[in-house]
Amino acid sequence: MFDVRTDTETLLQVNNIEVIYNHVILVLKGVSLSVPKGGITALLGGNGAGKSTTLKSISGLLHSERGEITKGSITYRGENLAGRDPADLVKTGIIQVMEGRHCFEHLTVEENLLTGAYTRRDGGKSVADDLEMVYEYFPRLKERRRSQSGYTSGGEQQMTAIGRALMSRPETILLDEPSMGLAPQLVEQIFEIVQRLNKEQGVTFLLAEQNTNVALRYAHVGYILENGRVVMEGSADALRENPDVKEFYLGMSDKGRKSFRDVRSYRRRKRWLA
Repeated sequence: MFDVRTDTETLLQVNNIEVIYNHVILVLKGVSLSVPKGGITALLGGNGAGKSTTLKSISGLLHSERGEITKGSITYRGENLAGRDPADLVKTGIIQVMEGRHCFEHLTVEENLLTGAYTRRDGGKSVADDLEMVYEYFPRLKERRRSQSGYTSGGEQQMTAIGRALMSRPETILLDEPSMGLAPQLVEQIFEIVQRLNKEQGVTFLLAEQNTNVALRYAHVGYILENGRVVMEGSADALRENPDVKEFYLGMSDKGRKSFRDVRSYRRRKRWLA
């Protein structure tokens, strides 16, 4: 079982990166983080904090949006990822599940899943076994395997996107906003499956998430971003008990749950940005 206190092998290291879009817009301003092997690391913060940009910096998808890393470095198992092609990174063991549940709408659920195995060369038997493994974790997908993905629900599309990533046999999954647009019950279901995959398959996760409450219940380590900077980090347990996090992100204080108006007021006076 993963223990943040003892399991310290760093798989992914982001060191003081700056990212600029369109040569003028500075989005990340010296972001550093470490992702321990075999753990779930949560990248937290509000909309526009820089979470998705951080994931795209790692997965090599920045160039598709006219973004570039202008400072710092990203290493995976000690190897510099600068300039690496995203498809090459998939072979290395890193894959990103994009925000918005991107699926090939005209393909069936099963066809979508099989596209995730496109880069593999280990034979049809191994691919078929992994497909059954995905169906074991996502039984709903097995029921809908012949359905066109464009006509499935948001939750089913999110499951399809994660399942497709699993078909590449990744060591690390970058998961962007898995809860976005989903009902609370489905959010819990998705995170429980992520936790199972982490424990049973040993998949390392770096997930970007606005739902701080849920993310910190399932993650081992957390980083909080504000305006392109890491403003707080630590174990998930420590962050859950931190009074600033409880008051601002979880809507709680020592006196109990605060109103939304109080939380908005606290946004304007956060101590860590003073």
